[in-house]
Amino acid sequence: MGAGGAGFPTAVKLQRQAETYIVNAAECEPLLHKDKELLLHYGAEMLAGLRTAMERVSARRGVIGIKEKYEDVMAALRPQLSAGMEICPLRDVYPAGDEFVLVYDVTGRVIPPGGLPLDVGAVVSNVETLINIARNRPVTHKFLTVAGAVAEPVTLEVPVGMSIGEVITAAGGATVNPFEVLVGGAMMAKIAQGLRQPVTKTTGGLIVLPRDHQLIKRYLREWIAMDRIGKSACDQCSFCTELCPRYLLGHPIEPHKAMRALCFAPDKDRLMMGTLYCCECNLCSLFSCPEDLDPKDVCAHDKKIARQRGLGWQGLPEDIKPHPVGNYRRVPTHRLMAKLGLTGFRNVGPLEDRGLAPKRVVIPLQQHVGAPAVPTVRPGEAVRAGDLIATPPAGKLGANIHASINGRVGAIEGTIEIVSG
Repeated sequence: MGAGGAGFPTAVKLQRQAETYIVNAAECEPLLHKDKELLLHYGAEMLAGLRTAMERVSARRGVIGIKEKYEDVMAALRPQLSAGMEICPLRDVYPAGDEFVLVYDVTGRVIPPGGLPLDVGAVVSNVETLINIARNRPVTHKFLTVAGAVAEPVTLEVPVGMSIGEVITAAGGATVNPFEVLVGGAMMAKIAQGLRQPVTKTTGGLIVLPRDHQLIKRYLREWIAMDRIGKSACDQCSFCTELCPRYLLGHPIEPHKAMRALCFAPDKDRLMMGTLYCCECNLCSLFSCPEDLDPKDVCAHDKKIARQRGLGWQGLPEDIKPHPVGNYRRVPTHRLMAKLGLTGFRNVGPLEDRGLAPKRVVIPLQQHVGAPAVPTVRPGEAVRAGDLIATPPAGKLGANIHASINGRVGAIEGTIEIVSG
């Protein structure tokens, strides 16, 4: 399966044909450094994985999309590029790593609303996924950056199923107390449900923040408050829409209309339809809105209703035209970090080998798009790292899951516990 946030099974992507294979190395979330560090240390393996992937989909062009500020990484990669491969320098903006934005920047083509990169002849994979392809072995470990209020911001390779509390300890521990942990990037994270929560194949980062930090307060805001405050405070300035990356690509998403639908609007279906095409990058809520409202969460809420009502865009692909000033409305990362209150944290994440070997892992059966995997082992059974422990249900989209440490299988309840020794 893919090592990106969505966890889409890579094998499915490699079954199709495409003109261009794009490496998503944009890593536009503040404080995260995993992809850049992997390219510095494992660039040859990534390129080997890219060659294999290009062959599988018959791509004539392989493009590595990486921020132009990483000159050292690009200089190291260029001499190793094979025929048909190139580097596409990207601006240091958010969300440069959004799949739709990246495909447009690389190919000049706009993926239609609700579509896939294949609709414009492209396939996209992230850096770690391509390294896994090159290694051609069961995926048992995950690379991630530990950042924020920790003693040693660092990028680590950790066994899948290791608790995030143990990972934070490996980064020197939190430097504040009390604290909360954002799993993923600052803009699209979820708050950890406790320090025992396990690392999965899609965990790209852990950001430790003081419990009273503005981001933690925003992520803890409940829907009833978002609804009430949105109804009373939204003045329809439309800044959320004017800076929306998908709107700027020409997609029919207008977050300010979703905010209007909170009130007594006569045609809520029309106002909610566009929420189906929201990528939930959170730029509208955490940067654009001058009132600190929650357009993203309103769009995510309305998206479910729109699906239930069978709403959808009825246009043609040729109707989609990028906004003429879209390139001038991209949000610089340094401006975003200042708005988020993250400039006080060290913005580094060197890759280090800490030899992490937990005594216990808890591996979720649902780590990916599709159906949860079905266990192939039983409690008490001995397993070794790399052994198959769960497979997708017959005929369903999913991914295999493997043991990440040597040990004995414990409880199986939506997860598979493995205890070392």
